[in-house]
Amino acid sequence: MITRRSLPGAVPRRGPEPASGSSKGERRAPARSRHATRSTDPGPRTHPRRPTTGEGRFDFHLHLSQYWPEPLVNRYDLDLELSVHSLLREMDANGIADGLLLQLQTAPDVEATLAEADRMYRESGGRLWHTSTVDPTRGVEEVARAVGLWEQNPSLRAIKLYPGYRRFYPHDVRLEPVYRFAAEHRIPVLFHQGDTLDPLGMIKYARPIELDEVAVEHRNVRFVLCHLGNPWVEEAAEVVYKNENVYTDTSGLVWSPRMPHFDRQVQRATRRMENAFAAMGTVDRVLYGSDWPLESLSLATGMIEALDFSAAEKAQILGGNARRLLARRP
Repeated sequence: MITRRSLPGAVPRRGPEPASGSSKGERRAPARSRHATRSTDPGPRTHPRRPTTGEGRFDFHLHLSQYWPEPLVNRYDLDLELSVHSLLREMDANGIADGLLLQLQTAPDVEATLAEADRMYRESGGRLWHTSTVDPTRGVEEVARAVGLWEQNPSLRAIKLYPGYRRFYPHDVRLEPVYRFAAEHRIPVLFHQGDTLDPLGMIKYARPIELDEVAVEHRNVRFVLCHLGNPWVEEAAEVVYKNENVYTDTSGLVWSPRMPHFDRQVQRATRRMENAFAAMGTVDRVLYGSDWPLESLSLATGMIEALDFSAAEKAQILGGNARRLLARRP
């Protein structure tokens, strides 16, 4: 379970009210001071696209954004460069062909998420796939506007929503247009679930059980319960087991290597994944994700490789399931 404590000697940080337009990202980092700032601007580099085979490892949960909260500390290594070039280099080193780049609720509007997704996609040579997000607490007009923009964007592969960071449940009626759009275009809808990076987040909105109702009411929508619902991993496993239209990803189950007892965190996370997947009875709806830059790709893939499952099952988790789920919409 992710600790809420800062490292010894760190300066505790304060976050804004999560219902405002400036709440934090997806996991809380121990604050550090007196380190040089590195830009999140990926710069002028471009990367030629690899031949598309429809195979290979796929990271379902990546972050890289100018709206990333407190980039100075919210990374697994304080010297990590937050850029497309750095991310692709790490992907190459770990055999990851492509990934889903998740837009953040801290973006000022839907247009900003789409513009950033398009820029990252082009700069990565098509390896970082498009997503967008919307905040239903801004009202039904904002949701309708978002859906209208998504209709004009055939490259969109997924929608990420952030209950916990914003004060809404998955079954909020203001999200009905999102679910209709997702059903029509076969776009999966991802939900942040479990602990929040922002200490002012309200995790009662992000419990896995709250996804059960919307999964039942919208059987033709594929939902992804992110972070295995950590710390409610058993609850998440039950929601996935019960609902064939619900998937889960493996991101964000451990915290910073700078935290005490990190090796024990990794061992515990591996056991929890094994128990959860056994409870589900299948790995067909389990998606590998890292939560980069909060977690290194070598650690995230290594945890999957260490699971006591067959090589074929681990290959499904590491890419096969994601590629089937994200098959391009008609």
